[in-house]
Amino acid sequence: MPQDRRPSFTRHSSQDMRLSSTTGGVEHAVRVDLDGLINKMSPGPEKSKFSKEMDDFYRLFTRYLHEKKHSKPLDWEKVRGPKPEDVIVYKELKQRDIKDVSPLLNKLAVLKLNGGLGTTMGCVGPKSAIEVRDGQTFLDLTVQQIEHLNHVSGADVPLILMNSFNTDEDTSKIVQKYTTHNVSICTFNQSRYPRFKADSNLPLAQDPESKPGLWYPPGHGDLYESFANSGLLDQLLLEGKEWVFVSNVDNLGATVDPLILQHVADTGAEFVMEVTDKTKADIKGGTIIDYDGQVRLLEIAQVPKAHVDDFKRVKKFKIFNTNNLWISLKAIKRLVESQKFDLDLIVNNKSTDDGTAVIQLETAVGAAIKHFDGAHGVNVPRSRFLPVKSTSDLFLVTSDLYLLENGQMRLNPKRMFKTVPVVKLGDHFKKISDYLARFKTPPQILELDHLTVTGDVSFSSDVTLEGTVIIVANHGAHIDIPRGAILNDKVVSGDLRLLDH
Repeated sequence: MPQDRRPSFTRHSSQDMRLSSTTGGVEHAVRVDLDGLINKMSPGPEKSKFSKEMDDFYRLFTRYLHEKKHSKPLDWEKVRGPKPEDVIVYKELKQRDIKDVSPLLNKLAVLKLNGGLGTTMGCVGPKSAIEVRDGQTFLDLTVQQIEHLNHVSGADVPLILMNSFNTDEDTSKIVQKYTTHNVSICTFNQSRYPRFKADSNLPLAQDPESKPGLWYPPGHGDLYESFANSGLLDQLLLEGKEWVFVSNVDNLGATVDPLILQHVADTGAEFVMEVTDKTKADIKGGTIIDYDGQVRLLEIAQVPKAHVDDFKRVKKFKIFNTNNLWISLKAIKRLVESQKFDLDLIVNNKSTDDGTAVIQLETAVGAAIKHFDGAHGVNVPRSRFLPVKSTSDLFLVTSDLYLLENGQMRLNPKRMFKTVPVVKLGDHFKKISDYLARFKTPPQILELDHLTVTGDVSFSSDVTLEGTVIIVANHGAHIDIPRGAILNDKVVSGDLRLLDH
């Protein structure tokens, strides 16, 4: 019988003593705890949704116990680079214009992973609400991209946001400002799973409320189940949609590409992963491999410790996953309903504010590549991977290195080199508020190759940085870079205060 999946998307226009030493005893105790949480909710749609989430968590938890006891480590001897047919070169794709693929665009939906907060950059609320360019946020730019796409092509590509319980309330308020835009926006929540104690394996939560530190969003691999549980997957299929383009909301390079869309349609592939060439900055990124004749995604967490250095070598593993994914909606429905998804577990060890050791079980959306028919990678230009994870990244996208047009960032044609400078800003620049206070205006960096800044350093307006620039303010010292300064292959250190006149 088909599973009960009540629509839950939004459209916007126990005691440790119960445990025995056996795995079965642990499973039973956790099941009792989860049922207790479910029974504390009042009957209705929310209880049904929560019950389904707890069932999904329990299935993941029992897998964790089984794999902990029985699973074998990755056999490194079976790890091979991908076969030529498993990674297609982007340059070999047939040239297409947006208008040429208009009929295909009407079968496409765009989904942004919007579950993360901006806490690592010192911000409160969803990361998608951070201003990244000309006073515009990640979400502003995304809406502009799709609105322009719909205008030029005449298609109706909807935008879907997968929120977490951390971002949903704020995002629901923010999207109201887009009601007059030519883009349909839908949101749904990914699952909310309970953290459990590392020693007893029992959930920390004593009631279903989202109290800080007790619950967590289980990684973007939860997309498939949550997408289906929300009812939105079925709704899109009824509307004639066939594919969904998935990407991180903070990747400014992840725009709808007509060449890849046409390629997906021509090949009939159920899953296409965009990969790009590794640099030394990407050595920890997951990569496509051939494992026992099957295409797989290999993450650094899965690599045996003895082979981690091997994994990081750019010469052996030349590509990495951008998390830009093109996926068949019908295939997602088939795999969810048959419970075929068996994504590699990510065991995340954490501790609460009071020092209690807890575990979060997570999965990655790209790990599903092994389950889809015809799944393969496309090696895309680096320009399709432009994430903003830190203020060093923000430094690049706010500079004259990039031009902004219709929500899309493109490399300034005036830059002679097609590579992006290496930028390393120290702890004094870690939070966005500190970063903004230390730059009066973004420096001009069209000819910059490398920038390292550490210590108490401030930049005045109209500064130009060229070649390799290293600025180090020693402990207790302060360096002011004056207005109009041009630093070309310079090392500045010590204590320097130059006043503007």
